[in-house]
Amino acid sequence: MNQLSKHNGIKFVNKWLPVLLWACVIFLFSTEHFAAPQSSRILGPLLHWLFPGITPEQVSFVQFVVRKLGHWVEYFVLAVLLYRALYAESSGKSSMRPAVLTIFLALVWAITDEFHQSLVPSRTASIVDVMIDGFGAVCGTFWRYLRLR
Repeated sequence: MNQLSKHNGIKFVNKWLPVLLWACVIFLFSTEHFAAPQSSRILGPLLHWLFPGITPEQVSFVQFVVRKLGHWVEYFVLAVLLYRALYAESSGKSSMRPAVLTIFLALVWAITDEFHQSLVPSRTASIVDVMIDGFGAVCGTFWRYLRLR
């Protein structure tokens, strides 16, 4: 392997390995290990410890918000990583094309992620979650886009 191809291989890994690893993290979060009943076992006692008078309804609401915020954060990060890789692939010539492609790819991953959840017995698929994922991706893309300006 010559020096140039080795260098290009390292650049490719540096750009795309974080994207692939984060996509795997998202996939892992879609398993039954991270279903609502599992995360409730941790978050519920923590909330009761922090706020001894918290009601079951308040605990449920906080858990709901944390889970939805988790969707947003997952796809914000995915979009930042995707945009970074796609922008580098375009050699910095264009920032709009990588931005559009980032949002498209993140939405495709969000849809496949929800499909995966539909196959997991303790999980359900939700179009609302795809919309939250998409919003996170748009925010992450926009943030990264602005950082390059």
